[in-house]
Amino acid sequence: MMMEQDHKERLQAAEDSFRLVIVTGMSGGGKTQASRFLEDMGYFCVDNLPPVFIPKFVELCKHAGGHVRRVVLVVDTRSREFFDTFVHTLEDMDQDDVPYEMLFMDASDAAIIRRYKETRRRHPMAPYSRISEGIAKERERLAPVRAKATYIIDTSELKKVELRDKLRRLFGKSGGEQMNINVLSFGFKFGMPLDADMVLDVRFLPNPFYIESMRHKSGAVPEVAEYIAKWPVTKEFTGLLDEMMDFLVPQYIKEGKSQLVIAIGCTGGMHRSVYIAKHIYDRLNAQGYSARLEHRDLMKNDVREHVREEC
Repeated sequence: MMMEQDHKERLQAAEDSFRLVIVTGMSGGGKTQASRFLEDMGYFCVDNLPPVFIPKFVELCKHAGGHVRRVVLVVDTRSREFFDTFVHTLEDMDQDDVPYEMLFMDASDAAIIRRYKETRRRHPMAPYSRISEGIAKERERLAPVRAKATYIIDTSELKKVELRDKLRRLFGKSGGEQMNINVLSFGFKFGMPLDADMVLDVRFLPNPFYIESMRHKSGAVPEVAEYIAKWPVTKEFTGLLDEMMDFLVPQYIKEGKSQLVIAIGCTGGMHRSVYIAKHIYDRLNAQGYSARLEHRDLMKNDVREHVREEC
């Protein structure tokens, strides 16, 4: 526990510096799932890297101009003969004061056997014999590595959401990970976006298309925006929409969602959807969320005037 506390204090003081997490452990212990969650948290992940290459890879990352600040290296017995150098590599890194954290993923023999039975895969340490024999061999081989682990997570009875939350607490940025919100306007006549988490149909709002002076101007043009906004139905809708977003976004963040796509559609994706998408985007940014605005189908229309927003 003291080791974990020392690591946390050191890493908290160097929040924006290079951070290296080495993920290792038992086959079937959850290394793949852990690396996927860490990748979702913004880490650059490399799977099955031979230990002998770790120091050189770390140097390359440090000289990448600050573009690679958080790295996960998955190292396990799949590297075969190369794995024998793992402990020696870690000792060399300790002597050279190379900061790293090591996450050891473990599980009970029964849980590992059950997982291998479900996937019908062979154990790497016993491809032609019983799974239990492979587990025993691997535990013996990993014992020196496990002794050097910063964190050990037993996934025997752990649900995926519980593993994700543990990893967020251990390896997330202070203050938590920010959910990326993509606000997208589109036209129903061009098809609905397949990756949308939430779709709002705003075709009930007054349509500037039928006003000759506004027909070829987008919903981001002040004249068009003012026209859409002045109607009582728009005012009532945006009020309800703001309340819904104020409730939903924190719930999605609490649930651990890494990305949220909010799609707003009107007939052509030129006037009403653009206006409402801009309204949502501006409000989310004013509240400090990480939001991005995209008008998917705007330029598929006969647009002659458009105000480009800062996204």
